[in-house]
Amino acid sequence: MFDVIFWILAIWFVVNVVWMWFALNNQILQKTFAWINVCAIVIGFWVYYGMTHDGNALNGWFLTMNWVNIAIAAIQFYFGYRENSVTHNGHTTA
Repeated sequence: MFDVIFWILAIWFVVNVVWMWFALNNQILQKTFAWINVCAIVIGFWVYYGMTHDGNALNGWFLTMNWVNIAIAAIQFYFGYRENSVTHNGHTTA
């Protein structure tokens, strides 16, 4: 079960990063992916610390992927919830 969850989360991680990179200006997509990523992070840490994985070769990769996923989620939240380049007085900023 540990290996299966790892590979599901790894595939999600790759799809997530690729779509995130090509849709940086799509705030709705960034918000959606960020919240899905939060769920993936919770599941990842729950599986990592809640299941037996003695001597498994994926231990380090699983934990690393979970921590990198936190950074990706933070970036997605930034791009999803940032203000538009229009200021409150109607002038645009560069």
